[in-house]
Amino acid sequence: MSKVWVLGHGQLGAMLKHASMPLGVDVEPVALDAEVVPDFKPEDYITAEIEKWPVTPVTEKLADHPNFVNREVFGRLADRFTQKSLIDDLALKTAPWHLVDDSLSADEVYASLGERALMKMRTGGYDGRGQFWLKQAEGTEIPDDWRNQAIVEQAINFDEECAIVGVRDRAGQMFFYPLTLTLQLDGVLTASVAPLARLAHLQPQAQAMLGALMEELDYVGVMAMECFRVGDELIINELAPRVHNTAHWTQAGANISQFESHVRAVANLPIAQPQVKDTSVMINLLGTAYDVNWWAVPGAEPYWYGKDLREGRKMGHINFSRTLGGDLPGALEQLRELLPERYGQVIDWVVKEL
Repeated sequence: MSKVWVLGHGQLGAMLKHASMPLGVDVEPVALDAEVVPDFKPEDYITAEIEKWPVTPVTEKLADHPNFVNREVFGRLADRFTQKSLIDDLALKTAPWHLVDDSLSADEVYASLGERALMKMRTGGYDGRGQFWLKQAEGTEIPDDWRNQAIVEQAINFDEECAIVGVRDRAGQMFFYPLTLTLQLDGVLTASVAPLARLAHLQPQAQAMLGALMEELDYVGVMAMECFRVGDELIINELAPRVHNTAHWTQAGANISQFESHVRAVANLPIAQPQVKDTSVMINLLGTAYDVNWWAVPGAEPYWYGKDLREGRKMGHINFSRTLGGDLPGALEQLRELLPERYGQVIDWVVKEL
């Protein structure tokens, strides 16, 4: 039985472990601050559920393992400066940007990027955190403590946001999941729908972009690419060298979930083109208390993470996949009554896209 260690002990590691069981692969997530360092064997494989981690006895030992898959990729993509530089080097479309160094002024930003620009910390800052808007109309200046710690990019007036996830093996074989429409509220992914016929014509464009990135990095496993759609053009927003929230729907909507695809590739098992079912929906449970009644909603496939409740925290998600004779809009209406009132707009958005 192959052994795969996952650097990180959150919900992504848990879902990788769950997906590995039918494969006969032993996946073991490891807490970054674990007091006892596991005994890693030379033939084991190492992957990660996060891009950046602190230096601890566990992370140092894992990072030194010869089978740490994508070891050199994590740091490169965790830093938005080197991530954006890579995208530019491959001549792929992304928002125009600058490094926020000591010499850059707000006036230079407004002159080159427009009257609104978004600063993002080079590392961390996901789910809407670590961001700061520069607005010319308000005379916003660059805070001193953001210098040499951030990039700044042009505000994109996009039509909608979407994402694609692909998987690549050691031989360079690649497969992709359908382009996924995403709903971001306050910078946090709240719902997704895939596949959608109206986005199908953009699939080749998305695959070519993500494929070029994975090929350049000699990447092994699952990678996610979040995009803005502007007309018929996709603009890369962020990359994630790991399994990703935007493809949680694959647990219900494909014969091979993103988690299984990643384990297959990392453990050097054969990968295959996932067979996608009808339209699937994922709804994130953000700062939402556990409700056993979710399991009574027809077609609902809840996944609870077992975390302590905290405002805005990702507590779990609920997947749906359209089935023959099923009433997906009706099921979503039932779910509406079991979620906080703020989810009304989320359910409305999903039903509209169906």
